[in-house]
Amino acid sequence: MVLQTSDLFLGTLDMLILRTVRAEHMHGWGIAQRIQLVSKDVLQLNQGSLYPALHRLRDKGLLEAKWGVSENNRRAKFYRLTDRGREYLGHETEKWRIFTQAVEQILQLA
Repeated sequence: MVLQTSDLFLGTLDMLILRTVRAEHMHGWGIAQRIQLVSKDVLQLNQGSLYPALHRLRDKGLLEAKWGVSENNRRAKFYRLTDRGREYLGHETEKWRIFTQAVEQILQLA
């Protein structure tokens, strides 16, 4: 099963992006590839969802962006998590865990 960006719950894409750039600066294409790799190809982000999300997160102060050179020797914007983004990610991760535990409990009862 492959889930497209449109299949994700509201806010999930933001959390996935923030978690992906938590450890290292990454450009947009790298973020999409990393999410697809780690999810074993279940999650596939399209550019029409990824780049607006990156801009939104930057505008909220959760990400910083700087121009650099990609591994393909191309100019690319690299994103990194801000302190505010790190705090937001912690809160959202906790809310996600509570939500998924509740859903799992309901699914087990059905």
